Parts: sequence; C-alpha cells; structure tokens
Amino acid sequence: LKGFLTAANVVGFQTLLPLLVGKKRVGLGNALMGQLLHAALERKVGVWLETALVELITDDDGAVLGAVIEREGKRRRVGARHGVMLAAGGFAHNEQMRQEHHPHPIGTEWTSANPGDIGTPIEAGIAVGAATALMDDAWWGPSVIMPNGNAQFLLAERSLPHGFIVDSSGKRFMNESESYVDAGHHQYERDAEVPAIPAYLIIDSRHRAWYPFGMALPGMTPKKMIESGFFTKADSLAELADKIGVDPAGLQETARRFAEFARTGVDEDFARGNSAYDRVYSDPRVKPNPNLGAVSKPPFYAIKVWPGDLGTKGGLLTDEHARVLREDGTVIEGLYAAGNSSASVMGRTYPGPGATIGPAMTFGYIGARHAAAREAAAGMKATAKTGADGE
Repeated sequence: LKGFLTAANVVGFQTLLPLLVGKKRVGLGNALMGQLLHAALERKVGVWLETALVELITDDDGAVLGAVIEREGKRRRVGARHGVMLAAGGFAHNEQMRQEHHPHPIGTEWTSANPGDIGTPIEAGIAVGAATALMDDAWWGPSVIMPNGNAQFLLAERSLPHGFIVDSSGKRFMNESESYVDAGHHQYERDAEVPAIPAYLIIDSRHRAWYPFGMALPGMTPKKMIESGFFTKADSLAELADKIGVDPAGLQETARRFAEFARTGVDEDFARGNSAYDRVYSDPRVKPNPNLGAVSKPPFYAIKVWPGDLGTKGGLLTDEHARVLREDGTVIEGLYAAGNSSASVMGRTYPGPGATIGPAMTFGYIGARHAAAREAAAGMKATAKTGADGE
C-alpha cells in the first residue's frame, strides 16, 4: 500500500499538477539547465543558439582575443576581452577523431553522448597550439543497441542477480557490478587477448521475470525484441552458445562456477557484490549476496554488449585556473576550457556520480573568475600607465 501511495503521489505531481497550473515541471539535469539559463537571462547575458565555433582569433604572441563563429549562415568575428571559455563537450560523435585516438574496434554508433559532441572546441584549441591529454580514453560503459538503433547504457541490468557477462570463450572477464568506466577498460583489455567485442550478457528466466531490461518490463519480453535479435533466446546454455557463436563448454563451465559463487555468496574470481558500490544495483531479496544469482533456469537469453560511453575523457590540457596549456607547459593567454572539452581531472578513473558535471561547473566557475580578474588587472595597469604618462 505504501508503495502504491508513493507511486500515485509521484504520478500526480509529475502529470496532473502541470495540467492544472499550465506549466511543465522538470527535474534532474533539465532542472539544472533551466536554473542556469534563468540566472543568465536575469543578468542580461546574451545566449546565441544554433551558433557554431569556427576558429579562435589570436594575436602575434598566441594570446586568444576572440573567435570566429557561424550564425544564421554568416560568419562573424567576436572579440573577447576577458577570454574565451571552451565548454562544449568532447568528440564522442566525431568518427575521424575516435578512429585516430581510441582503441579499436570503435564507432560512434555505441555512444550515448549528445549528438553535438563533435570535438569542435578541442580541434580549435589544438589549432592554436594547445596540448591535450587522455585522448585515448572515454567515459566508457557496457552498452546495448536497442531495436530502434539507439545505444543504451547498461547499469542495473548487468549488476542484478541471475546474469553475467562473457567473452567468445564463454568466460567472465570482469566484475559486472563495477563502475562503468572500469568495465569499459576491462572489455578492451580482454578483447586484446580473446574476442570480447561484442561480449554477451547471459541471463536466465528469473532475471527476465523479476527485473526490467530497458523498456521491457519484468515478466514481459516484447516479441519485437526477440525478432530484432536484441534478445537471443534458447532452452539450454549449449543451444544459446551455439546461436551466438560462444564456446559451449566454456559457457556451461562459467555457469556452473557462477552458481557455486551464488550459493556461497563469494565471487572468487572478481569479488562482485563485495563493495557498497556494487550493491547500488542489486536485489536485497537474494541471499547471501544480493548481486549473485545462479544462471540456471531456462529459457536463457543473450544480449550483445558493446564498449559504449557517455562521452570522451580526452581534451585540452588545463591548469588549476582552467587555463589551456601548450605542450611546453606555458599558458595560452585568454583561453580556458572546462567539462569534456578539457582533459578530465579524474584521470582514467570514475569516482562516482557527478564526475563530469561537478568538475565542469567547478572549473567553469574558476575559469570565469580568473578571466574577470585578469581583465580587471589589465584595466588597472592601463589606468596606471595613462596616469604616469600624463604626469
């Protein structure tokens, strides 16, 4: 009853209230963007949509003075006294840059990043001498391609009981509940030894009966998800292995070993379910380890798993003031970068939720304050110089 009342309250708040007041309510990232836009407009900040960066403008010493932009089909030169902040994402949808910098196989079809994530700010920075870092890395994460062709991140689905991920030999190669960045690294590392792209998430009938999978509700597997090949279904693990091209003996042995881990509650191979992080996506009804459940009850399902991502980690190298640096460590005056346009301050790790938006907001703020102080200092010097000349 409590759950029903909570659901009714949420539905009423999200659906009925907007109809009554005539306003659409938003949450999470949409709410944050709305508040930031509201703050900008209140302060009379000009916001130009559908405006593309073409190149940066520099002086003879390499300092950035502004940018060439394209708006409404026309190119314009825009001066920037305080400086230019590049904060327009990475290069997740730039096929050429991904082929050049990322491990193979790679493709833009596996990313869940914004379609506008095409690397323009990074290329503009490189063109004026900026150094880069982490260009071979990304915010990797096991992903599936839905029947409509869209990439979707696997979070809960791979971590819940009654499922595990295998390579072409039918063997596991990761803690399926680990951070998505680590999982992506492990998939590429495994693929260098044994074909593991795609890998396969193997689940049994209990996983399908008890847990959602994307838009597929528990106990309901849409026919189109079978017909499209999203789910490969079989009555035995040997048959499933044959259908997906995985070694049958390897898969059966993995299932046997995994069932023993589920019984004891200890994953002796990858320690799945040992950490609080692992147990965020788990089923507390399953004992003794809420992340482990045998894959033994037919029918069985296999889903292709690709090394997708939420965006790229590599970008322009910056200092503690968000200033962009050259290869020799000197500062490109007037140029700042934040977010995925800059090399991630988190390095190759993923400490937890907010690892992209947190630094983006922090260094955006730091860079803006530094740019304002820089302009103020320049104005004071000019005033002092004028006064001295007049005496």
